[in-house]
Amino acid sequence: MWGAHFITLVAPIVLAIEVTIPLTAPSGAASLMGNLVSLSIEQDRWTDWVGTTEPNTFFNNVLDNFIQITNTPPFVRIGADSEDHTDFSYDVEYEEDIFPPSSTITPYPEATNITVGQGFYDIIFHLPNGTQVHWGVNLREYNLTAAYLETVALMSAFSSPAVLEKNITLKFIEVGNEADLYYNNKGRNSSWNVQEYVSEWEDFAYNVSMAANLSRSSYTKLIGAAFAGSSHNNLSGFSPQAIFNLGILESPAGQLIETISQHHYSGSFCTGGGAVLQDLMTKSYIRGNISMYSPDIEATSAKGLNYILGETNSMSCHGAPNVSNTAGAALWLLDYTLYATQVGISRIHFHEGIGYKYNLIQPTTLNYSILDGSPIAPLAPHIQPAYYAAIIAAEAIGSSGTTQAVEIPIDENNVSGYAFFEHGSLSKAVFINTIAYFSGAGARNSTHIDVSFTGSGHTANSMSVKTLKIGYASDTTNLTWGGQTYETSDGRVSGPLIVDVLPVSSGVDLQETESILVTFL
Repeated sequence: MWGAHFITLVAPIVLAIEVTIPLTAPSGAASLMGNLVSLSIEQDRWTDWVGTTEPNTFFNNVLDNFIQITNTPPFVRIGADSEDHTDFSYDVEYEEDIFPPSSTITPYPEATNITVGQGFYDIIFHLPNGTQVHWGVNLREYNLTAAYLETVALMSAFSSPAVLEKNITLKFIEVGNEADLYYNNKGRNSSWNVQEYVSEWEDFAYNVSMAANLSRSSYTKLIGAAFAGSSHNNLSGFSPQAIFNLGILESPAGQLIETISQHHYSGSFCTGGGAVLQDLMTKSYIRGNISMYSPDIEATSAKGLNYILGETNSMSCHGAPNVSNTAGAALWLLDYTLYATQVGISRIHFHEGIGYKYNLIQPTTLNYSILDGSPIAPLAPHIQPAYYAAIIAAEAIGSSGTTQAVEIPIDENNVSGYAFFEHGSLSKAVFINTIAYFSGAGARNSTHIDVSFTGSGHTANSMSVKTLKIGYASDTTNLTWGGQTYETSDGRVSGPLIVDVLPVSSGVDLQETESILVTFL
């Protein structure tokens, strides 16, 4: 008697697609600066980020990694919710904070009251050489004296010999954070509307501009809007279009607006709930979250102003556990960033706070879990998965100062691609597979990408391929970029570099939950 044993093998599925990439930058290709990926820092624990008597070496190292790649430090915005809870006192050296209780939803809450002294601003000199800064002052508390004193302290810090020597500059002052939410957060009464905002902002911003000695010819300018949402073309709500319509740009302070800042999160964890990682990563969801601002961007551009996301990240209220802190969120950040350039967004500031779940960087030792606030063994400063996405974007942009990018048309729901040009000629491409691959999912599928070229110019015969290796979309550690890791005690890259050199004619494979950088040789 014999029996037959049948074993079912699950083979991975390989989808084949062909992409066509122009050899020269098309007309209208987006120009990308080296600081495309920049930071927004919650200012209540600014001293932990930058250091007081000594610089925070870990934080400086992870910023310097970008300088090594692009020759440009990330732009640093300091402020956010806590900017509107800040007062100034000559009796305080750095800062004194009052924090609400921690909760499982918000293990590291923002301070409800911050009193700062001159030293709080002076320590800006700890940042890397050449850093541009965007700093917020308090509008919500309706305390003109506080706004004035903060501005005077700011200007004193940025005129100090230590700051001047390092060419650290104050590019923007932001007067008020997310004023469209002032009624919701009890900063104003129920009559609060965009007309009242414009009138109040013009008054406060004029006084700030006078204290800072700003003018049309000064280097430092003002940020416009900094709203949490947008009513777009509905002029009765809060939007760039609404404040333009009310004449803000013709006011003395409004004439100093050079850039409109929009804040945006792709979802919320403010009341808890079950955020889904695959939803965040999905190509159409990413595009919807960006393209909704197209009317605002067009209206801003028509006024000759720049448009940035001055505060953004995955889920509001510091991120969702096991979503915002994962490898899948790194792929979200990369596609989100690169797609944003295609609709006219010139810079993206990803919001960071001590212990926030969505951080790229945790710059100081943590004693409580970022997921639920439970006590943990001290966790030293470290990067989180999203940091790898910022590194990939930096490498794609490079240091030429001439980089442009276009999205590569790909009729595939979960594969995105972008072509990069230096001095007008094709140099690189980034491909992203945003299907979330989880433990227990079985065979890991891949997409084979064949590349062809169009137009005139140098046609590469070979290409190098550098891969962001991820075990599972839910991983929070052990990613590698070209075989190397940034998950080190000092934030510096470690390990031997691994790249594959292939003939262009062979194409390239892209696994689920993976990204590659192709350099055409």
